[in-house]
Amino acid sequence: MARFGYAAYGVVYVLVGVLAFRAASGGGGKMTGQEGALQTILLAPLGRFLLGLVALGLLGYAAWRLFQGILDPENEGRDAKGVVKRSDHVVNGLFHAALAVSVGGAALGSGGGGGGPDDWTATLLQQPLGRLLTVAVGAGIVIIGLFQFYRAYDAKFMEKLKPGEMGSRERTWTRRGGRLGHAARGVVFLLIGAFLVQAALQSDPNEARGLGGALSALAGQPFGPYLLGAVAFGLVCFGLFMFVVARYRRIETG
Repeated sequence: MARFGYAAYGVVYVLVGVLAFRAASGGGGKMTGQEGALQTILLAPLGRFLLGLVALGLLGYAAWRLFQGILDPENEGRDAKGVVKRSDHVVNGLFHAALAVSVGGAALGSGGGGGGPDDWTATLLQQPLGRLLTVAVGAGIVIIGLFQFYRAYDAKFMEKLKPGEMGSRERTWTRRGGRLGHAARGVVFLLIGAFLVQAALQSDPNEARGLGGALSALAGQPFGPYLLGAVAFGLVCFGLFMFVVARYRRIETG
């Protein structure tokens, strides 16, 4: 289930990256989030069947993340660092469970689709201390982005793999692809977090943006197509890295 999930997770990033790269190069692609990218699978032969498989994979990925966070099969512990990592697993699992359900609905022809970033930001702003809470969430996403850059630097993601089963060239390219992929995710998370903080400070949920909005913001900058192309390439690299993870990751079940 975990390996199937990692592969489905890789499909998401490859599709998002390819569409964004085509947009950057003038090839007719578009900047879109994870759900929008996955729904392009419907254009392929047997599209609903393939999209259904990806939805099942994402459900497996969500279940694996929840299993990691709740039952702690990898002994991450109950100290502050362990609690943060396990909490991240749980949040990741819940997010991808919702994505799997939405995408599965699209595969079954029931429409799918959930609220966008502006919808849930508006809900968050309406809560007691909503602006403060929204700023905190945005700052947390920025911290996640910075952590992605750290992961790109230290390449400790290789420690979760089985290097003995990989050739030297495979290890080298896996490390390079993982670094590029984590760096690209860092850029995206920083932008998403910054837009969320801006939405809170201006009390305007329309300022919030998801993955597609962050990529569109890149495209609107000076040298935008080049920036977007570089990040899109990194996202594709991250997707391909996830395929390697699906094959070689150590899966601890306790």
